[in-house]
Amino acid sequence: MNNTTHQKDHDNTNIAYGLQELNFESTIGGMGQENNQRTVPLIDLTDFEQNRDKIREQLWHAATDIGFFQLVNHGIDVATVREAFALSEQFFALSEENKARFPLKEGLNAGWEFMAQVRPSTGTADQKESYQITLPHMDNLWPNQVLVPEFQRILLDFEQRAWQLGMQVLSCFAEKLGFAQDFFTQAHRRDSADYQSTLRLLHYLPLDEGVEPEAGLWRAGAHTDFDCLTMVFQKTGQGGLQVCPGKEAMQRQEWTSVIPQDDIITCNIGDMLMRWSDDKLKSTLHRVRMPKPDEARGPRYSMAFFCQANKDVMIQGPERKYAEISARDYLLQRINANFSAAKAAEK
Repeated sequence: MNNTTHQKDHDNTNIAYGLQELNFESTIGGMGQENNQRTVPLIDLTDFEQNRDKIREQLWHAATDIGFFQLVNHGIDVATVREAFALSEQFFALSEENKARFPLKEGLNAGWEFMAQVRPSTGTADQKESYQITLPHMDNLWPNQVLVPEFQRILLDFEQRAWQLGMQVLSCFAEKLGFAQDFFTQAHRRDSADYQSTLRLLHYLPLDEGVEPEAGLWRAGAHTDFDCLTMVFQKTGQGGLQVCPGKEAMQRQEWTSVIPQDDIITCNIGDMLMRWSDDKLKSTLHRVRMPKPDEARGPRYSMAFFCQANKDVMIQGPERKYAEISARDYLLQRINANFSAAKAAEK
């Protein structure tokens, strides 16, 4: 599939976004420099409850320093991760006609989309497709047993495992912020009709042999995430994810590659939690670049679980640095900004 099409005019980034996070994001879109001397902290979750104090301090240090960290011995078996990846690949291998039976529901992060996300940083469509699972909105969105056998059962189980792990990590941040240990668990209740956390299956498009992508195209343009916590599952050998932590984002734009591995989960703080922490926790720019000429040009698959507070939850940090806002309103502003440029281009 040739992914040099659908380039959007970068003038789309002149939209006046409603949140300061988006106005900042719209200024970042260049290649920058690579700095692979920096490393992303690796945190071992072995015997989590027994080692909670140590783990909590390691998580806090990583999240207040660069906003990115990786988890090992996290409790989700690598065979379970690979099983979910296999189903993801089966879904994306379906015909466009079949995938179109499960269209993305506007503003609800549920369903399938193809190159519909336009980042404020680039004004171009991400070179990917995705299928998003947000529990309250999945009516008529599950492929049946004929199309992808066991898809719903296995991915619902995987979604729950990811949620449980996310709540473990967030419980450490809750304690450091002076909240009850289960504060964020209550804010992300899975049994609520207002549940907004999302499991996103991602397929980054391959490059045709001999075809170079147009300037300004990215598998995922530079951005910060909308949510509280993102957990990314990657496949060994399928690189491209890069992070730009600290003041370099405003100055030199130095990007560090995050090495993918099946049994490691890469995590980052999102804007929602940065706001909730009165900016103590860092929501960090990241992107997925296109393959270099000497790199594999095939498809790239990843899975991301986004811990996003339930719609009715009000977000305000203990120091009340920012005005109170509902998670519903916060998330809608972010989603609408990222997809509005794509809609405008279709008219």
